[in-house]
Amino acid sequence: MHIDLTGKTVLVTGASRGIGAAIAIALAGSGARVAVHYSASPEDAAQVADACGPDATTFVADLADPAACQRLWAEVIASYGRIDVLVNNAGVAQAVDDPSIDRWLEVWNQTLDVNLRAAALLCRLATDHFTAQGGGRIINISSRAAFRGDQPDYIAYAASKGGMVALTRSIARGFGKQGIVAFNVAPGFTRTAMAQDFIDQYGEDYATSDIALTRLTEPKDIAPTVVFLASGLADHATGATIDINAGSYVH
Repeated sequence: MHIDLTGKTVLVTGASRGIGAAIAIALAGSGARVAVHYSASPEDAAQVADACGPDATTFVADLADPAACQRLWAEVIASYGRIDVLVNNAGVAQAVDDPSIDRWLEVWNQTLDVNLRAAALLCRLATDHFTAQGGGRIINISSRAAFRGDQPDYIAYAASKGGMVALTRSIARGFGKQGIVAFNVAPGFTRTAMAQDFIDQYGEDYATSDIALTRLTEPKDIAPTVVFLASGLADHATGATIDINAGSYVH
């Protein structure tokens, strides 16, 4: 099966490294024009855009700032004229490293600002845009933590990803008649720079002890599913969650 995304514009948030970079490059490999969002790594984002080809452009935005989210959307529209697919991949995973309530609340707010509020705002902008243009696709990168939970130090991360699942299902149920479909992709533990903090804290043996396969999931294992969902070949799975976690959680 050949997937051809020629003529489609895709915004991928958090695309400068890890899962987002792999997704952006895979989408471009199928012909999509990719808007490569980043927050703090212009050199990495430029490398990803180069790998995506001449139609790719980088866009910077601090997704913790709602105004920056809106500017990002407007800048991508101004550059490409339209967006056909939104991939909400950007996320943070902070451990609570201080037992105080103040630190707990700080981590909670920072995590939900990026992982959930920004995703929700971009989805809101997307549904308005997609309704006006006759349809579009939203692919939210959630986590197995949304379903099985996480370590107490990462409770904000799990909660934010659980909210993303409900957000996606609500969009799928509420906007299908406008030609808008939405999916969750829920990776398990994946070998990325962001995950390295967890590996450093708990050890790689802990990260691999409950998977069913012989190696830890890598970003390249997740990207093809996103390309497939972006293609329109799976639209009748709208609202679904696709688990990519090496058999560590199946629901």
